Amino acid sequence: MRTVLVVLFDGVQSLDVTGPLEVFQGGELHAPGSYRLRTASLDGAAVRTSSGLTVVPDQALTASATPHTLLVPGGRGTRDPAPDLVAWLREHGPRAERLVSVCTGAILLAEAGLLDGRRATTHWAYCDKLARDHPSVEVDPDPIYVRDGHVATSAGVTAGIDLALALVEEDLGREVALGIARHLVVFLRRPGNQAQFSAQLAAQTARREPLREVQQWITEHPGGDLSVETLAARARLSPRHFARAFQAETGMTPGRYVDRVRLEHARRLLEDTSDGVEEISRACGYGTPEAMRRAFVKALGTAPAEYRRRFRPASAPTH
Repeated sequence: MRTVLVVLFDGVQSLDVTGPLEVFQGGELHAPGSYRLRTASLDGAAVRTSSGLTVVPDQALTASATPHTLLVPGGRGTRDPAPDLVAWLREHGPRAERLVSVCTGAILLAEAGLLDGRRATTHWAYCDKLARDHPSVEVDPDPIYVRDGHVATSAGVTAGIDLALALVEEDLGREVALGIARHLVVFLRRPGNQAQFSAQLAAQTARREPLREVQQWITEHPGGDLSVETLAARARLSPRHFARAFQAETGMTPGRYVDRVRLEHARRLLEDTSDGVEEISRACGYGTPEAMRRAFVKALGTAPAEYRRRFRPASAPTH
């Protein structure tokens, strides 16, 4: 049996706690005897979450045995962490077989020196702070979670569910993880190197109407001619002026935006349909399966066929 110990503190984000706990509890329901779930605050007293919810822990950290998985959630309470909590993590964190953080819980791990020399991520809004305050940590702001040895860190809030599902898959197998995802109505298990934002969220919305219209056109026509020249004509601008204005107003080049939109559309088709890779590559503007394969390997570290095998729900429609 693997003990999962979740650290509680005032100002903790409640979803960072309950999301992963629901996943691990699902693992226990599918395979009884797999997990023993415990929560603990420093002194065993109740804590108040950032949303105002009061949570009563099972025990005090000072009385807790070393767990298999030590999970540190995030929340406003990580902004000015209690020195005693950081000291406890510094002493006991290295003893756990698996060390996990959700959202800004990575800041607590970094304060305790547990991320030194490791690659890690956190909520997008705090990646710069983590990198600035802890230069010995290799901060990657893009993925929804990062695995580095026995240490795993995740992005904000719901990314903790994705990471927990990945850990359950590692422990109990793919079918159990998929069963839990379906039960929680999580559409699919996102791979860790999926970006924290979709293209539409990662890019700012352009201020000028012609550029906003072009953004929408790209999203609706991923298989079309999305060259700078064509997009500039739609915006009634010269290609040079368009490229400069698009990057200034959205924060990314037109090419980068198109790449993200096409990748997301291809992923959705692989997840939701039984269309062949060649058909999907044409529908998404890649032209050939090899071009789509290169894009997937570069962005996600896996080929389209493998992506479909791993992440398409068993209940996905066929046609």
